[in-house]
Amino acid sequence: MDSDSLRIETERLILRPTRVEDFDAYAANMADAEAARFIGGQQSRAAAWRGFLSMAGAWSMQGFAMFSVIEKSSGQWIGRLGPWHPVDWPGTEVGWGLARAAWGKGYALEGCIAAIDWTFDQLNWGEMIHSIHPDNHASQVLAKRLGSTCRGPGKLPAPYEDSPTEIWAQTREQWRRRRAQS
Repeated sequence: MDSDSLRIETERLILRPTRVEDFDAYAANMADAEAARFIGGQQSRAAAWRGFLSMAGAWSMQGFAMFSVIEKSSGQWIGRLGPWHPVDWPGTEVGWGLARAAWGKGYALEGCIAAIDWTFDQLNWGEMIHSIHPDNHASQVLAKRLGSTCRGPGKLPAPYEDSPTEIWAQTREQWRRRRAQS
């Protein structure tokens, strides 16, 4: 599927590839120390631009990256989530990072379910991981709700090599079994 036409809709969200008009909200999210705490840390607008372009570039070069998450009711960019696999990453990841205004509304779960379905169906990955900081209890709860289990400590590549991480994971078969039961 052409990334320009890719659009996944859930009850309350639209998931689509990165667009330039997403940048201001992306930069604001990365400037928020609390929201950015576990996704690379607070960043200046210039640093956020480079990270933003890495998402857009992954769509261009790999054919996938985290989706921009758009709240249907407002049309606002509220975060990013989905497949992510930079060079030397500890596995094929489905990750998330939402703006603080979107926390506690179930958007991460709703969006991740759709993104994981798409990832396993379209990218045919055999498993997915979530790299989660040991202090990020909200993401641990989400990973459990998604059916992933903690495999223990992991190691991220530079520039994140000093950040502690745990690897949460599940296979495509585990995901599909779980989805069939729900």
